Amino acid sequence: MLGSGLIQGLAVTAKNFVGSFYDPARLITLEYPEQKPQLPENYRNFPFLVTENATDPMGTLRCVACQICEKECPPQCIYIEKSKDKKPDANGKLQLYPAIFDIDTSVCMSCQICVEVCPFDAIKMDQVFEIATTDRFSALLMDREQLAKPNSYYHKIHPSEAAEVDARLTAERQAAEEKARAAAAAKAAKVASAAIALTPPVVTPAPPPASSTPGPSAQHALGANPTGAPLPPGTP
Repeated sequence: MLGSGLIQGLAVTAKNFVGSFYDPARLITLEYPEQKPQLPENYRNFPFLVTENATDPMGTLRCVACQICEKECPPQCIYIEKSKDKKPDANGKLQLYPAIFDIDTSVCMSCQICVEVCPFDAIKMDQVFEIATTDRFSALLMDREQLAKPNSYYHKIHPSEAAEVDARLTAERQAAEEKARAAAAAKAAKVASAAIALTPPVVTPAPPPASSTPGPSAQHALGANPTGAPLPPGTP
């Protein structure tokens, strides 16, 4: 029939048009900002700093101020100053920490190079995009307090990647602990062997040599008294 393809196409269009009013799969309009979009896991916007403990974000930062991300950043939007002292990290190891860590998000190009080069998994890409402001300079310059977010937040926005990172960090920590225990055991064994080597040997005194002087019975048998003088005549 002439025009049947056109009729079929109009029927599909009409079906989709009517379904867009009641079928959730056909609802293409999002009532933003009341309804937030479901962002995919691989979506990224600007970096943030990972901290182990949400109650002490500045004390448990993974960042050790190595400044690799600052050097590798193409637009040079990261500024870091190292601390003068060290403090324990989440594992209790003394580490340097960033006294200043700033990112100018007005310049950041969201290239993720800082994430790729970080050897401590301390910086990751965020999914926050609602950062519009009327102040281009101060409001878009993020300091370390604004950038620090807990590891639980990282698991929320990038669950599979965060699980992989935690598994790798846990394995590295266990390997370091086992190495430290083996080194401590080897050191203790070395100290013990040195102490044994320095201990003087115990000398057992030799028994006194047997006397060559005959005893009283032998002297009597030989006809001599214990004093060695000859016996008087008639003495048996």
